[in-house]
Amino acid sequence: MPRLVRRLLACATACTLWGGALAGAAVTAGAVVTATPAAALDNSLARTPPMGFNDWNAFGCDVSQALIEQTADYLVSSGLKSAGYTYVNIDDCWMTHTRDADGRLVPDPVKFPDGIKGTADYVHSKGLKLGIYEDAGTATCAGYPGSLGHETTDARTFADWGVDYLKYDNCNNTSDGTREDYVRRYTAMRDALAATGRPIVYSLCEWGVQNPWEWAGDVGNSWRTTDDISDNWTSMLSIAKDNMPLAPYAGPGRWNDPDMLEVGNGGMTDTEYRTHFSLWSMMNSPLLIGTDLRKATPQTLAILGNKDVIALDQDSLGSQATVVSSDGGRYVLSKKLANGERAVALFNSGDQAQRISTTAQAAGLPKRGNYSVRDLWSHTDYQSAGGLSATVPAHGTVLLRVGTDPRAVLAPPLFDTGVTGPDHIEPGHSATVSTYATDLGSLPAATVKVRLTGPDGWTVRATGATGSLLLPGGRTLTTPWTVTVPADAQPGAYPVTGTVSYRNLVNGRTVTVPLVGSVAVKVPPPAGTSYLSDLPWTTSSNGWGPVERDRSNGETGADDGNPITLGGTVYTKGLGVHAPSDIAYYLGGICSTVTATVGVDDEKNGKGTVRFTVVADGTTVADSGVVTNAMGGKALTADVTGAQNVRLVVDDGGDGNDSDHADWADAKLICS
Repeated sequence: MPRLVRRLLACATACTLWGGALAGAAVTAGAVVTATPAAALDNSLARTPPMGFNDWNAFGCDVSQALIEQTADYLVSSGLKSAGYTYVNIDDCWMTHTRDADGRLVPDPVKFPDGIKGTADYVHSKGLKLGIYEDAGTATCAGYPGSLGHETTDARTFADWGVDYLKYDNCNNTSDGTREDYVRRYTAMRDALAATGRPIVYSLCEWGVQNPWEWAGDVGNSWRTTDDISDNWTSMLSIAKDNMPLAPYAGPGRWNDPDMLEVGNGGMTDTEYRTHFSLWSMMNSPLLIGTDLRKATPQTLAILGNKDVIALDQDSLGSQATVVSSDGGRYVLSKKLANGERAVALFNSGDQAQRISTTAQAAGLPKRGNYSVRDLWSHTDYQSAGGLSATVPAHGTVLLRVGTDPRAVLAPPLFDTGVTGPDHIEPGHSATVSTYATDLGSLPAATVKVRLTGPDGWTVRATGATGSLLLPGGRTLTTPWTVTVPADAQPGAYPVTGTVSYRNLVNGRTVTVPLVGSVAVKVPPPAGTSYLSDLPWTTSSNGWGPVERDRSNGETGADDGNPITLGGTVYTKGLGVHAPSDIAYYLGGICSTVTATVGVDDEKNGKGTVRFTVVADGTTVADSGVVTNAMGGKALTADVTGAQNVRLVVDDGGDGNDSDHADWADAKLICS
């Protein structure tokens, strides 16, 4: 669980209850959900998921009238308004710390010199709508007056100001931890809003504590299903996995909300942001921009403004995507659309490029001889005989819209292209990789040509045919290539890329598609004893923040932890992680032993429960059992003799990952 101050402030008298409830509310992708969703709130609002902007992710408490008005201006001038972004939402910290003599909330006169009413008037003048923030507790997460016990007055105030959207948080809630209390507090504001007569979209933000998808459909228009998102891959992926199984509960007027968008804030790559936006759209999530649009890059605007992708989120049927398969980090999601088509996401959660494959029938379409396929990120139309496959880069998503339009036969055939090869190549060595180009269409492709290049300094040479005059549907052109890695190459994953071009026999036009793959460069450890924190790992994943070298885990950025401390002993060397965590090293068959002192860092003051395992070539060779913070450090030794690869794995010990700051203290590797 993240170390978020605004969430820790939530606890008040219910902190222990909240933590236990949240752990019990965890959901995993692939879970079977059979409960009947509650009927939609009868306010005729949010028939498609709300779209707009919220200031919190990029600005926190630094909100102001100027920011909101400038954002409204930019939504219009950038074209984002025309793409569907309607709401300009103010989050916490907009008010003073005391109510007025009549018990009404008071906008901060410095931040909002024209008040919320004046700000709303400006936003409305741009053809947009204004959102506001409050809390179902005695105080907001940042310590400003909450609405608990003031629901009628605050709802009337919001209506008088012209507010169109309310985000209703859960801090300082004084709850007894029961679902009945949660329902009561959130229903009180629902009824107060309804009594004003003003249409106000109602967004519940209770963090998924009481499984709101089971009861909030007739209380609000959306409900948060998880704790806060952070601008990193691990956070986004974890939230997406938790939200995926909840499809049966969503529909027009009632939406699962996995939190606001982080696109553009800098903590992820553009590939990861495209995945973020793709998954949120497939899951019918509210699309609330959380970046400073005044500084947005063209790449950020291209992601946020992709109307092909937005159309999935805003489809009138309101059917959230379901998981078709999720083997080995290769996810296939299918979403039913109002016109009978299906949206299909081929999502790679892994750290290496992977081929992901399904069929139009598996996605839910009837059997046909031809299918129309539109790639929603390249904005290109194809035809397929039924296969839907792609080599997807690490953390990437290929997003397709698939239908049964008989005119699809006029489009060029869909191609599945990619690179396969050995597990790795060592510096100064050569190996053979193969490219493949498969015609997935029902008609042949003509004049097929394959090109492949490596990074600067690499040698890539074809040792087989790189072209075909005619490639029938269902056939594959395979080309072997000798790849030589420079002697000074550093460990890591390197892209090998190229193109496949072919001619559409129907109209004679040439089509060029990318060829995507990667080659891992691995270097065996030196002879003798080495600290693992001094060696390069091949892959790593971590519950919160990055894996830290010689520091504890600080949950956010690199080097934000403290000295590793277990049972009062301070260690200068080691690895600081947060469960769940997985770190892999290449051993090359020359090492014998891994040793470490493992435990939950003292900084958690009695909290945290984890389990450490060492896995060599797929076999568990050491297991700490469940380790608590109170146990201090525990010695762990693993025999890795002859192994090619080793993984250091930490799970949550079976009770959720709150406070699971796990240390591999003094971790060493012995090699010959």
